[in-house]
Amino acid sequence: MATTEQDQAPVITRAERDDRTRQITRVTLVGALVDLILGVLKVVVGWLAQSQALIADGVHSFSDLATDVVVIYAARHSSREADAEHPYGHGRFETLATVGLGVALMAVAVGISIDAVIRLFNPDKLLHPSFWALVVAGVSILGKEAIYHYSMVIARKYKSHMLKANAWHSRSDAISSLIVLLGVAGSMAGLEYLDAIAAIGVAYMIARIGWDLSAHSVKELVDTALEPERQALIREAILEVDGVQALHILRTRRSGSEALVDVHIQVDPYLSVSEAHYVSERVRKKVITDVEEVNDVTVHIDPENDEKVPLNLKLPTRSDVLARLEKAWSEIEESRRIAHTTLHYLEGGIQVELILPIDLALERDQNQREALRQRFARAAREVDGVQSVRLLYR
Repeated sequence: MATTEQDQAPVITRAERDDRTRQITRVTLVGALVDLILGVLKVVVGWLAQSQALIADGVHSFSDLATDVVVIYAARHSSREADAEHPYGHGRFETLATVGLGVALMAVAVGISIDAVIRLFNPDKLLHPSFWALVVAGVSILGKEAIYHYSMVIARKYKSHMLKANAWHSRSDAISSLIVLLGVAGSMAGLEYLDAIAAIGVAYMIARIGWDLSAHSVKELVDTALEPERQALIREAILEVDGVQALHILRTRRSGSEALVDVHIQVDPYLSVSEAHYVSERVRKKVITDVEEVNDVTVHIDPENDEKVPLNLKLPTRSDVLARLEKAWSEIEESRRIAHTTLHYLEGGIQVELILPIDLALERDQNQREALRQRFARAAREVDGVQSVRLLYR
């Protein structure tokens, strides 16, 4: 029976990838325009209004503009489908860009801090901000907070960690503008050091966000597993599939907005290859359906727990076993009527199943059939690794 569309595991289509790229690009372009306007406004007004904190905040806005360009570039490349050179897709472009965003934030923080500390130890270099610095800081707070919420809506919808990082970059600008607002107000009230101190506060906040973003993405680049609760959800989904007896060696990792899973599942050791494959495909579909971010699952079928009973690779292969068995059974007349031989590599040895014509069973009683099995079993002892022989009739 043909597989229906409902039975197929959901995958991200080319159209969905393109829509994701368009939406991320659109929100980033809007943010870039705001960053450009605010950056110029803050630096110019900060210089005219004598506010070191506002100038530092303007540099922060220009850093936002630079990272916006990185986000657009990474979004276009990470949306490309898998190819020969990138069989797991291009999601890591987005991850790498997120690391870059975090590093950029930390670099900006260091620059702001150094300049502010120099001014604190040289009172004659302290600036004396005016009212217009307050106005621009207020405008920045409103503008950047709006961009943050807009970006986060799209980031959550398309599960883009890179866009979340850029959204936080925008919010860091809004929060830094709030600190600037307080620093400027304090300096205007006579606390001349407050503007420089506010600049250091802005730098600390920026550095903290940059560190968190970079650390998260570096973990992804070194294939850190998904969070324990996500792994638990994956385990639960797998064990609900009919035919799965147990699972082990569950490995997970992220690739941009998606997650990849590798798992060993244990099934009845006497299932046919086709049925075991069917179970594995049901596992794949179940995990992709139940766990939102998972886009691909590689399932390894085990007839037993190979962590406790590792496969003995010194055992002879099928062709060797059959050749040796044929020689060992040469004096057993019934061996010439064997229709099929099945080998089960289990418990460190080989279990042999022979299919014989049903008329051989009908011609013998139970004791005679058992005597025939024992003849086959005794002869098979000459073959290394053979543990048992079973006769089936049909």
